[in-house]
Amino acid sequence: MAQVHHLTATALERLQAEFHDLTTRGRIEVADKIERAREMGDLKENGDYHAAKDEQGHMEGRIRQIESILEDAEVVSPAPDGVVGLGSIIAIVYEGDSDSDAESYLIGHVEEKPENDSVSVMSPSSPLGSALLGAKEGDMVSYEAPNGMLKVKVLSAKSQK
Repeated sequence: MAQVHHLTATALERLQAEFHDLTTRGRIEVADKIERAREMGDLKENGDYHAAKDEQGHMEGRIRQIESILEDAEVVSPAPDGVVGLGSIIAIVYEGDSDSDAESYLIGHVEEKPENDSVSVMSPSSPLGSALLGAKEGDMVSYEAPNGMLKVKVLSAKSQK
């Protein structure tokens, strides 16, 4: 059974646009680069040709990756502000730390892109991510980390618009 990829509507649209771009413009550009490099002669020692073929391989890998995600994508509705859910941007602080040491995360699929570059993506299936799902602002949440039980406080939870 295929893994369901839970995405926000924004991430789904971005992946669909990237897929379309790579399968149209991207493939045409790489094919042109390969053709121009072939015209230069001996392919064994032709750096441009090998670079274009490498680029083609990477691009085709990304196309397959996106295709796999889109085949099993499910759009999730964002959680209401104040509750941690898929698509939430949260601020948490570890027990014993000051609120000024807060860390911010977007709870979601690795393909989600936070609006703010200082926010990292946290998988909802990670130990901390799964423990946080459903928590409300002000809640203390415990989770099993490799070095034992840890507690974090949810300072804020806002839906990414």
